[in-house]
Amino acid sequence: MRDGVRLPQAHAQPDRALQIAAPAADQGQLGRRGRRPLRYRPRGPAAVKVLLNFHLGLDVRIAVSEGTLATLRDRFPEVTFVGADDAEALAREAADAEVFYGFCFPPELVAKAPRLRWIQSASAGIEGNLSPPVVERGILLTNGAGIASTGIAEHVLGVMLAFCRNLHVAARLQREGRWDRPAVMAGTGTAVREFRGSRVAVLGLGPIGATVAADSAALGATVRGLRRHPPAKPPAPYEAVVGPDGLQDLLGWAHFVVLAVPHTAQTERMIGAREMSLMRPDAVLVNVARGSVVDEAALVDALHRGLIAGAGLDVFEEEPLPASSPLWALPNVILTPHVSGATPRYLERALDLFVENLVRYLEGKPLRNLVDHALGYPKN
Repeated sequence: MRDGVRLPQAHAQPDRALQIAAPAADQGQLGRRGRRPLRYRPRGPAAVKVLLNFHLGLDVRIAVSEGTLATLRDRFPEVTFVGADDAEALAREAADAEVFYGFCFPPELVAKAPRLRWIQSASAGIEGNLSPPVVERGILLTNGAGIASTGIAEHVLGVMLAFCRNLHVAARLQREGRWDRPAVMAGTGTAVREFRGSRVAVLGLGPIGATVAADSAALGATVRGLRRHPPAKPPAPYEAVVGPDGLQDLLGWAHFVVLAVPHTAQTERMIGAREMSLMRPDAVLVNVARGSVVDEAALVDALHRGLIAGAGLDVFEEEPLPASSPLWALPNVILTPHVSGATPRYLERALDLFVENLVRYLEGKPLRNLVDHALGYPKN
């Protein structure tokens, strides 16, 4: 027994290279409706092959390190671990892989991976992994919810504080070599203000939203939240938690609207022209969810017309954001290239979660962060 996790007897010795976090409460294993997802059935030593690949789009290609492979092989000597750093190797090794660990298992390879039973995503987003073939076969899918919560929450706080102090205006003036105190104090949509006492609406109460709420409250903001199924009593630090029918009032109340919802059919363009027209003229929209959650054209129009004071955007409808996008030139936008979750500890935390889940998988226990195929995110 170690940190609440019972390790397989063959490798129950302490491993100083990796610390496993205590497991959360077991979650039921749910697959698509009408079909029970696959469960692990031990088949003897060397029966399980794990395939690793950490490519994340065209502009981020992370090689599978020998250190990661060595750590996993030392911890699980009966399991085969193979890294694939290019498309050819990925397709070749997928043929007999039972487990995939990485950012995205290509949907076109599912049919060529007849033994695939479980995909562990190294990120919270699972759009590329929750493909029709995965759902049809009832393949287990777990995500990395919680891995990047600290970094993303700090990013959100940084954006909100920057707008309060009009640092985006100061940065532009610095590039222009201009000393203009009145311009910084006046800002692009609101004058310099304090964050303490602000009203923050957090849409989505998962690990990211919860961390944003806690950090905002710690700095003196009043926080309200939105959740698909709100609790009878709002948990601390929320002043109130509403359902979708309360979105209109929530938008009109907040100085900052933070989007931290998963991308699903229900959240597709949940913030459009109508929703932005309901926001305060001194409000700032912060999106660290997915670009598809916001109608980008409507946002550009709202920013041009001054319907809202500004926007902090880390995600976009199309990534990389095209050079032709009008968002680049808007003075009331803080734009970052999908890096809010970046932290030196990201892969370390992702590996901790995968190791814990692999222990559970090998023992036939429920997995952490198990995605409900019908919902598109883990069912709490």
